[in-house]
Amino acid sequence: MLLTALYCLLWTFQTSAGHFPRACTSSKNLMEKECCPPWEGDGSPCGQLSSRGSCQDIILSKAPLGPQFPFAGVDDRESWPSVFYNRTCQCFGNFMGFNCGNCKFGFWGPTCTERRLLVRKNIFDLSVPEKNKFLAYLTLAKHTTSPDYVIPTGTYGQMNNGSTPLFNDINVYDLFVWMHYYVSRDALLGGSEIWRDIDFAHEAPGFLPWHRLFLLLWEKEIQKLTRDENFTIPYWDWRDAENCDVCTDEYMGGRNPANPNLLSPASFFSSWQVICSQLEEYNSRHALCNGTSEGPILRNPGNHDKARTPRLPSSADVEFCLSLTQYESGSMDKAANFSFRNTLEDASKSSMHNALHIYMNGTMSQVPGSANDPIFLLHHAFVDSIFEQWLRRHHPLQEVYPEANAPIGHNRESYMVPFIPLYRNGDFFISSRDLGYDYSYLQDSGPDSFQDYIKPYLEQASQIWPWLIGAAMVGSVLTAVLGGLTSLLCHRKRKQLPEEKQPLLMDKEDHHSLLYQSQL
Repeated sequence: MLLTALYCLLWTFQTSAGHFPRACTSSKNLMEKECCPPWEGDGSPCGQLSSRGSCQDIILSKAPLGPQFPFAGVDDRESWPSVFYNRTCQCFGNFMGFNCGNCKFGFWGPTCTERRLLVRKNIFDLSVPEKNKFLAYLTLAKHTTSPDYVIPTGTYGQMNNGSTPLFNDINVYDLFVWMHYYVSRDALLGGSEIWRDIDFAHEAPGFLPWHRLFLLLWEKEIQKLTRDENFTIPYWDWRDAENCDVCTDEYMGGRNPANPNLLSPASFFSSWQVICSQLEEYNSRHALCNGTSEGPILRNPGNHDKARTPRLPSSADVEFCLSLTQYESGSMDKAANFSFRNTLEDASKSSMHNALHIYMNGTMSQVPGSANDPIFLLHHAFVDSIFEQWLRRHHPLQEVYPEANAPIGHNRESYMVPFIPLYRNGDFFISSRDLGYDYSYLQDSGPDSFQDYIKPYLEQASQIWPWLIGAAMVGSVLTAVLGGLTSLLCHRKRKQLPEEKQPLLMDKEDHHSLLYQSQL
């Protein structure tokens, strides 16, 4: 009852989310390729009159790409977002958004000058009111149409190069489901040709920055939707779990006793409808997912292919992953090995990030539509926390993120598909604290944090210790030689003192005093 009442109370609020701004989807916008909507605060494009931003040409990275996608000019996501727009709002200072009407992550207030650090908590550490509020927010997002954003239902070519716009309304939650589908869908090459070896958010360096931004945008939209500026996504710490302990009606939905593939009718999520799950049908029709409901959430945790994923990830798995010093290696795709990103995402062995998706044995197990299941948010929040641990432990420079030769869309300066406003992969290869959030279990690890901080310096010192020892030995010899010469000179000088200046009596203290004066 409390959860229902809270949901009804929140129903009156409205918000926006993130992909194609409704204000930029007219035939005029698409044909002129410009997305610079006015900021409602002063009515000027990008809030230019208030010095929030200005409409500028998009400058695309010219760094070479990897060989995984041997085509050009066949996919709307190439050189994002130039197929649709080549002018967008470039925001100044701490402003952000498609019209520069929001604050950058980590900044608040009417002029975006206040810094705040929010903390994401373990879902099992939430109080009952906090947990009920989270579930109510999810339900509200699922039932609120985004007033600011829409989704395209056809390619730019199918829109007659912009003259015939094809867009649909969508609710706030499903907007993010659609974005996850769109970024990972197969490429439509024309006719019946499909290219499957393409993904702008997975199996390459951009996996962690892309999902970090995805969660931040989802979090920010829920804050706007509910007017709860303190809301954060909870995480599920699945290390050493023996089963899906969030799969109960109290949390993310238990098992339906009549059909183990469905959720319990007592769960809020049992009535949810998924979208963007029929990938082969879209490919056969050379069409995009249009947001139409396609059935209930499927989930049957634990009844998966044990040969692919024998168990959920362990603490030892996570620690091994964190010990890897190289962010990316080799071909920078799913074939790459022995790098932190590839091991954490785990496209080949399925014992880390991918293990959870496979273990859920349902909607979560198919990458493009996996965000339909709200457990996706809890899972990726914890994956992001592991990414954060690695950043704090190794303190990499941004140059560690590959500048060139990554798969399409994954270079450091590439804009991330399908976000408008624009964000680069490298922009999110930084600590979460610089983006305004932290994790509760990382805050509690003070000594470890200090140890992680000094570890790189200790490693550097260990590499040059022979030189340090040699320098110390040379320094000791020089000190001894200089000390001997100084003593000899002082001794000679004392012997040369004139008789009239010699003391009549000299005790021990007088001797030390004279020696001190002679040295001076």
